[in-house]
Amino acid sequence: MKLPRDLSGQDLVKYLKKLGYQVSHQTGSHIRLTTQQQGEHHITIPAHNPLKVGTLNAILKDIGNHFQINRDELLNQLLGK
Repeated sequence: MKLPRDLSGQDLVKYLKKLGYQVSHQTGSHIRLTTQQQGEHHITIPAHNPLKVGTLNAILKDIGNHFQINRDELLNQLLGK
């Protein structure tokens, strides 16, 4: 699946709540999320609009590694496509 080009950091935070991520704190334009599902995992999302494709890819790769699913499966879960 092709990465969305118009996804903002705030939108990604909303989508990640489906996977149990919660905002733990925010410093400036960086939002720190934490989940306890399948072990504790932290991820930092820049609150940019839109997110750069490389940044989004790196975030999704990190989350996919934590949940042991590939990027396309993760995008299907998050975006519901």
